[in-house]
Amino acid sequence: MNELIVSRSKLAGEIRLSGAKNSALKLLTASLLTKGRITLKNYPSTLADAIIHVGMLEKLGKRCQLIDSETLVIEEIGQPPSTLDWSERSIRNTLLILGALTARTGSGSVPLPGGCKLGDRAFDLHEHVLRSLGARVWQEGERLCAESISGERLKGADIKLRLRSTGATENAILCGSLAEGVTRIWNPHIRPEIMDLVAMLRKMGVRIDVRGQERIDVFGVESLEGTTHTVIPDNMEAITWLVASVMTGGDIEIVDFPYRDLEIPLIHLRESGARFYRCEDRLIVRGGACFPIDISTGPYPGINSDVQPILAAYAAMASGESSIVDLRFPGRYGYADEMEKMGAKFEREGNVLRILGTGQGLKGAKVRALDLRAGIALALCGLCADGETTITDAWQISRGYDNFVQKLSTLGGRVSQVA
Repeated sequence: MNELIVSRSKLAGEIRLSGAKNSALKLLTASLLTKGRITLKNYPSTLADAIIHVGMLEKLGKRCQLIDSETLVIEEIGQPPSTLDWSERSIRNTLLILGALTARTGSGSVPLPGGCKLGDRAFDLHEHVLRSLGARVWQEGERLCAESISGERLKGADIKLRLRSTGATENAILCGSLAEGVTRIWNPHIRPEIMDLVAMLRKMGVRIDVRGQERIDVFGVESLEGTTHTVIPDNMEAITWLVASVMTGGDIEIVDFPYRDLEIPLIHLRESGARFYRCEDRLIVRGGACFPIDISTGPYPGINSDVQPILAAYAAMASGESSIVDLRFPGRYGYADEMEKMGAKFEREGNVLRILGTGQGLKGAKVRALDLRAGIALALCGLCADGETTITDAWQISRGYDNFVQKLSTLGGRVSQVA
């Protein structure tokens, strides 16, 4: 999907959430830790990043088979090599693959990570994790390499993270699962996707004690078993459909809505005009009106950095001034330049983005998806704009939204795609 064409629409109907992208990719990596069979249910099979990851697994000795559109079975047909030979588009998850390979085989070599370009997303914390567990880490051109100094299993150790990094926490958990002894991860980032990874690894045979935001204790084992696991619903998709309903004056029922994972964003949205009601397994969104919103991002349970472009689209439709501060990725506001092409008004003051909403309709324009969440924010604006909005590099959206065009069309969205 190279271009997405979106027109003004009022969304209505029922939608069921897919498995979370930010969980599914980590679970795919965890399959490298075992020769056993892994079955993933509620698997988001159309995600571009998941397709890339499956291709990487197949290069590493796994056979991956879709039983149906939402069930993936992973079996090992050969001991994984230490080197991932991959010349296609890379993803951020190669850092976790490096950790898994080093934990399983004693060494690893992977392409440097890709993913969204969100400013300084260095991999020093991942290097710190591996070095803490007894590995040597170095860079060779466009590849990152690691090997156990002892030539055997990694050694459990205390890993002190200087900031709450999701990726570094995940890598420490994966590596610690096969390390000798106990790995203690201090200052971890405890969020839903990490707890989903912990849940699957526990089924595979490793004891993991989560002691709140203080630390995680991983009691390493020599080998892990296969298992069947259901991927948690995607909380980013959930917040996207909620915001889309309010922005378009729509009426949507979101099935499998993860209330607990979105407590803070829901408070902000309710106070900013969204009208929604909780009913057992679903959230009913009865439109509402977009009012100004003031947020800053932060570690879970705060507002995820990925949410802020979506809330910026919401604020563009509000009457009055809103403000956003991204504390995780300062200056992650490139999408604002694209929204301005549609008539939205912004001001930047240091790390503060001010959205000067007028409450009036936006104008269709040709814009570019700079990254995954920027792309979906532009699509939301296109649903409220006069005329057609053409989003180039729309493949970014398919990286994180399973069957997006089909789901949007089902809700009455006027959308088409160009290959």
